[in-house]
Amino acid sequence: MDLFEYMRENNMEKESPLAARMRPTTLEEVVGQEHIIGKDKLLYRAIKADKLSSLIFYGPPGTGKTTLARVIANTTSADFVRLNATVAGKKDMEDVIGKAKDNRGMYGKKTILFIDEIHRFNKGQQDYLLPFVEDGTVILIGATTENPYFEVNSALISRSGIFELKPLSKENVEELIRRAVNDEDKGMGSFDAVIDEAAIDFLSDIAGGDARSALNAIELSILTTDRSEDGKIHITLEVAEQCIQKKAVRYDKDGDNHYDTISAFIKSMRGSDPDAAVFYLAKMLYAGESVTFIARRMMICASEDVGNADPQALQVAVAASLAVERVGMPEAQIILSQAATYIASAPKSNSSVVAIEEAMEAVRDTGDITIPVHLMDAHYKGAAKLGHGIGYKYAHDYPNNYVKQQYLPYELTGREFYRPSGNGFEKQIHEHMMRIKKEAE
Repeated sequence: MDLFEYMRENNMEKESPLAARMRPTTLEEVVGQEHIIGKDKLLYRAIKADKLSSLIFYGPPGTGKTTLARVIANTTSADFVRLNATVAGKKDMEDVIGKAKDNRGMYGKKTILFIDEIHRFNKGQQDYLLPFVEDGTVILIGATTENPYFEVNSALISRSGIFELKPLSKENVEELIRRAVNDEDKGMGSFDAVIDEAAIDFLSDIAGGDARSALNAIELSILTTDRSEDGKIHITLEVAEQCIQKKAVRYDKDGDNHYDTISAFIKSMRGSDPDAAVFYLAKMLYAGESVTFIARRMMICASEDVGNADPQALQVAVAASLAVERVGMPEAQIILSQAATYIASAPKSNSSVVAIEEAMEAVRDTGDITIPVHLMDAHYKGAAKLGHGIGYKYAHDYPNNYVKQQYLPYELTGREFYRPSGNGFEKQIHEHMMRIKKEAE
């Protein structure tokens, strides 16, 4: 590295965004992800011992994938090379592989190749890397926001350890905010700024586990806020709101308001009020609620409160749950809105809920009562000698594919568990059942 290159890199480091400057350089500086880099964990020990094999880091933006790669770069004795799959081509990889072969053959030195956004590489590009990963020419570290089992070559997957990074906890983000405001070396400590607890609480909550978004807001707050009479820059809740362009919504994901809001959302769908349902959906989304949590509750509501009055409601909810996982925010809000308004507008019935509750109660009360012999399996060894299956009437041999015979245990003869309502499709179910039973008499 010549003098000019050194000065250029030094200036870039100083002028980088706060989120980049605050990236840890050692494992001890890393906040969060204790499930994979706690001191008793395999990855922590491997990094410390400089004994890494190929890895893929998978997780949402701002959770520390690039940070861990940087820590490894500062820890390892291997040559560390970084590529970004959004701009790198085959020529770039060929250059890296050529240099890695030289390092290995001439100096016995390993090469770690870090590929950010590895899912952006097409199949051919990923296939090109495979033999060099397999023979140890390079140790691959890939980072991706997408599920690697869908987006990364299965052969690379089989040769790599997969580590999922989770969104940082609110407490993790709070720690990073305080560090950013007060750290004079990497952070904004030299600006003599003071941040209110309400602002810390708001930013750490609204960040949704994304440290980068919180640090960007801190940097903007400090750089655009005038000093007060005491000479300090005061970061208040109002300043924080302006810099992240969101108003603070009273919504504690672990507190009463969380449960109150999801309760109001479900009850609005149950009560056939799509306007209220979509309002509470918006409130949860605005506050950063997990879209997968919302989707799970919608599936329950579609079965519990709509049921067979509109069987399509459950299909809509399930499809929405799958879709939001693949699409992500902000587009996922459109999918959730479609499903929520459909469920809210659908005819309602809880007949299936009543049916299973009464059936469970009957099972508890009656114990292990005998299944009618003609319904028992006649195919396993010795079953025919015991009379199992004898006398069973095959429904498809009869008109309307229905024949009257004893299905419930004899002790429960005449019991009704499922009683279709007169709403929506259940009205047709009720009429159909009445007709085929009458015609079978």
